[in-house]
Formats: sequence, structure tokens, C-alpha cells
Amino acid sequence: MRGEKVMEDFGRRRESGFRGDREPPKPVKIDEEYEVDIKETSQRGEGIARIEGLVVFVPGSKVGDHARIRITRISRKFAEAQLVERQKHEEKETGPL
Repeated sequence: MRGEKVMEDFGRRRESGFRGDREPPKPVKIDEEYEVDIKETSQRGEGIARIEGLVVFVPGSKVGDHARIRITRISRKFAEAQLVERQKHEEKETGPL
């Protein structure tokens, strides 16, 4: 009987620990489009943007691009996106001088 109580206590502790480990909701949704600036390049040569801190890999983009992307996959620590439209940094409108 005492062994059963220890198992119950252990189960409660373990369960409560998992509740605190849940990932917060992601700032992006699959198939949604976002406008981003590509700030880095990954080791595989993909452009990297960040949306509210979440890393988004964008194949076909380069550092300095301003792009419209569509989210195709969301992982625990990053997202992947398809390039919808790319505008190079130099072509971006600067506004009135």
C-alpha cells in the first residue's frame, strides 16, 4: 500500500511538470502570408527572417530582401515559408527626400 502512494505522488509531480512545459502559441499560422525583412542566411543558404522572435527559414531569399512569404511548416523552434514575392533592399521605396 505504501508503494502505491509513492507512485501516486510521483505521478502528480510528473503531470504538473508537463503542464508548465507547454510551448507558447506561435505568432504565425500555416498558409498565412507575412511581410518580412531577411536579416541572416542559414548554413544551407536559406534566408532567415524573424516574426515576433520566431525564426522563419525562407528558401530563395537573400540578406537585405524585403519579402512576402507564406508559412508552410511550423516546428517547435522555427517555421518554414515559401517565397511569394521578393523585393531587393535597393529597390525598396525610400519615400520623399
